[in-house]
Amino acid sequence: MAHTFSPRSLLLCMVFLFSTNVLAISAVLGIDLGTEYIKATLVKPGIPLEIVLTKDSRRKETSAVAFKPSQNAPKSGSYPERAYGSDAMALAARFPGDVYPNLKTLLGLPTDDSIVKEYAARHPDLQLEAHKTRGTVAFKSKATAKEEAWMVEELLAMELQSIQRNAEAMAGPDNSVRSVVITVPPFYTIEEKRAVELAAELVGLKVLSLISDGLAVGLNYATSRTFPNVNEGGKPEYHMVFDMGAGSTKATVLKFQGRTVKDIGKFNKTIQEVQVVGSGWDRTLGGDALNYLIADDMVSKFVETSAAKKGSVAAESVRGHGRAMAKLLKDAERLRHILSANVETSTGFEGLYDDIDFKYKITRAEFEKLAEAHASRVAATVQKALDVAELDIKQLDSIILHGGSSRTPFVQKELEKFVGGDKLRSNVNSDEAAVFGAAFRAAELSPSFRVKEIRVSDSSFYPAGMKWTNPQDKPQQQRLWTERSLLGAAPKEVTFTNHEDFSVRFYQQVPTSEGTTVDKEMKVLTTKNLTASVASLMEKGCTHSDIQFKVKLRLSPEDGEVEVDRAAVECEAEVQEKEGSVMDGVKNLFGFGKNKDQQPMEASEESADKQAFESSSTTETTDTATTSVESSTASTTSAESSASAESPESSATPKKKQLVVITVGYTTENAGIPALSKADLTKAKERIKAFELSDRSRRSREEALNQLEGFTYKVRDLLDSESFTAASTPEERAKLEKKASEASDWLYEDGVDASREELKSKLKGLKDLVSPVEKRIEESQKRPELVKGLRSALDQTTTFIDTIKGKIIEADAHMSSLSASASASSSSESSSTVTPAPSQGSDEFEGLEDEETTASTTTTAAVEDRGPVPPLYTLDDLKEITELSKSVIDWLEQKLAEQEKLPGTADPVLLAKDLMEKTKQLEKAGMDLAMKSVRNFEKSKKKSSSKKPSKTKSKKTSTKTGTDGSEPTIEFKEGENYFKVGEDGKPPTAEEIEEMIKRLSKEQQNKEQARTKHDEL
Repeated sequence: MAHTFSPRSLLLCMVFLFSTNVLAISAVLGIDLGTEYIKATLVKPGIPLEIVLTKDSRRKETSAVAFKPSQNAPKSGSYPERAYGSDAMALAARFPGDVYPNLKTLLGLPTDDSIVKEYAARHPDLQLEAHKTRGTVAFKSKATAKEEAWMVEELLAMELQSIQRNAEAMAGPDNSVRSVVITVPPFYTIEEKRAVELAAELVGLKVLSLISDGLAVGLNYATSRTFPNVNEGGKPEYHMVFDMGAGSTKATVLKFQGRTVKDIGKFNKTIQEVQVVGSGWDRTLGGDALNYLIADDMVSKFVETSAAKKGSVAAESVRGHGRAMAKLLKDAERLRHILSANVETSTGFEGLYDDIDFKYKITRAEFEKLAEAHASRVAATVQKALDVAELDIKQLDSIILHGGSSRTPFVQKELEKFVGGDKLRSNVNSDEAAVFGAAFRAAELSPSFRVKEIRVSDSSFYPAGMKWTNPQDKPQQQRLWTERSLLGAAPKEVTFTNHEDFSVRFYQQVPTSEGTTVDKEMKVLTTKNLTASVASLMEKGCTHSDIQFKVKLRLSPEDGEVEVDRAAVECEAEVQEKEGSVMDGVKNLFGFGKNKDQQPMEASEESADKQAFESSSTTETTDTATTSVESSTASTTSAESSASAESPESSATPKKKQLVVITVGYTTENAGIPALSKADLTKAKERIKAFELSDRSRRSREEALNQLEGFTYKVRDLLDSESFTAASTPEERAKLEKKASEASDWLYEDGVDASREELKSKLKGLKDLVSPVEKRIEESQKRPELVKGLRSALDQTTTFIDTIKGKIIEADAHMSSLSASASASSSSESSSTVTPAPSQGSDEFEGLEDEETTASTTTTAAVEDRGPVPPLYTLDDLKEITELSKSVIDWLEQKLAEQEKLPGTADPVLLAKDLMEKTKQLEKAGMDLAMKSVRNFEKSKKKSSSKKPSKTKSKKTSTKTGTDGSEPTIEFKEGENYFKVGEDGKPPTAEEIEEMIKRLSKEQQNKEQARTKHDEL
């Protein structure tokens, strides 16, 4: 029976097919979200792990976005111009209230957090406020005064969108980038991770996974290495990734090992494993903190200058001045980088504050003295990671340095002092290892790519547990995961005694800046039908005390969120055993039934069966006796089964203990910082989309403006050109000059705020005047060569036609002579033929020699009269190309005569496109004629191969001209191809076809001459 599918099933299959194809060809992106810089790596078919360059061809982009205020008030529906990266930081001194750097440190934090307060103090011109529903950081922009405050997630989303745009430009047209893996520091809480995911969601990016910085570096480290196999007795390697960036310092201990696992079928394979076993961090120790040391030192020395003292400048006033602090922080970072390679450096500021100039000089020794308190924090971070991993420093194989600030001299000195210099390694790219690891992880999670199998396991980094209220209304708390617990590990089963619907609140235990810990809620689990499920179990015979509510929980490998794998109530109850199932019938058929079915027969049953067997064996010759025995046996069996059915012992159905499980419904919702409502989320997406459309419109307007401005300069050059002057009239040049001058003046007056459509209209007006003259110039330059080419094609066509016609006439004349000679010889033979009577004394073999001589003579004569090579075409074949050639000649002569009468300033009548079209027509006609000959050759080859003689050593075959007047054909060598059509996917050229025809004709003539000489011999 044929299977039928519903339209819905077919639609789902089509959706699955097309969605699979889309996923299979999509590119993925790995993003290293740093405090100071953002780096990205693209992975797509043909582009494996390539850094996404900025528009300035840099390998990393500064983590900053700026709104450039308009000179005039922005129009309704438009937004100010945005700048990213270094372009944004260049505006910090001019517009410090609209440049937003280092946003990573503010994600997921309330405005009263100490880190947020420190950020606000370092950027005094930024209008920082709390979001109306979430309580997190938001910024009120002066450039978008009519808009609501921008969430820090929205600003980060703009930076991600800029990265996405650069990646799609690298991927090529018709390629979109939607899937990403983003690095996050190990100290990020669930709320901070959600903030990163929200930023990606606002611009349509799908986060495949978040990966900690240290694990990303370790994954990149493992891609080019193989580690000891623990199944073969090898010991794991332990390496620490020390990552000191702009905003923080992290130390992550990783375990690297190989393992043999089962592959497809009976085969095994060896994989590599990378696990996070411990991590330590300092959230405020980084490059920015060192920059602040230098900036504060600058402020201190600035207020001590005589000019500042004279003006009574206070340090607090300078620190509260946005432009002054922007200048100081920018130069402080530059000085710190210089001090990493030099012992001293200096800088100067013109009009730093109140028009007071300032010169500053610092040595490396002075800088390290300023950073003495920070230096001691380096070793503390490393020790914290070792404590969590429960390892000693001697057990580490190496310490891998990562992050720009790890190159600071005093940082490396502190590490060498603590761990020894022999363990420090710089064997990974300290700037790009993390982004390459993130991209590798993205390729691994994408179905589009196959990569080296490396199984990674991230850590939870924070202890986590749950809180609930038991049936006695007492609050309870239980820790489920430690800071070493691995994400994605096997689920943990938790048993509750609650029998009514209740809620479980999951939390993370996060340390505070005061040294204490606080339980931050992250998710709430609420049961829906627990009460009803317990009642259902009690109806099935369960007692209240036996019923248990069990939940399986785990941490998501993508972002560390709590996931519920299963929730159910269960108990053991006595249930009746089912009888007569299909499986029992099959078991009984093969003798594997239950014990009661396998009991030995009673003596009466055994004797009855034996008697029946003997009776049946002794009455095989008589059908009547056999029938009676069978009837008797059946009656006896029926009576026994009836008696057994009436027995009270067998009528009772046995019961057994069985685990009864009922799934419990539940809901989960995020706790902690309130999530955006659907309306607010849609509004935020639309606002970012409108900003992007405004930017796109501005870019297209600027492009139109540049095109118009550039064309006005081009017009000036054209008016001075001799070729343009020769092809245009004085009136045309005067009109063009006037209009170009008007457009140039308009550009710098009313055109400053003109729309894209107005600019395009002005450009079109100028092009309409220039294009006809440029066309005349172009036509006059191309015409001579094209006319020459057309004439050459006509000459070749005429020569070809004349040659073929000559061959046809010659062949017709030869065929006429052959027909005449054949008719004359046949008439003479008929008139002179007499049959003589055989002589009685003659030999019986007499006359045979004469017949052989006659046949030989006839064959020789036929070969000698073979004549010229037969033509490849008929006169009908040449009719179309002959007419086409004549019409083209007449057209060309007419157009040339008309063109010669026109002046150089007139529009031409003999156009280049017409000349090329006529040339193509001739070439196509010649090609069609040549292809016809090729098809004839193929047919002849098939005929000659089908008529091959059975007894011959030569592979040559020929069809000679017979006496019946049939047309001769050209010989072929079997297995030799004179021409291969479509072998490389391209049609043959005219030169190839002409060469093939010449080759065939020449070989045919050589064969005819060779045969003639052979016959003469």
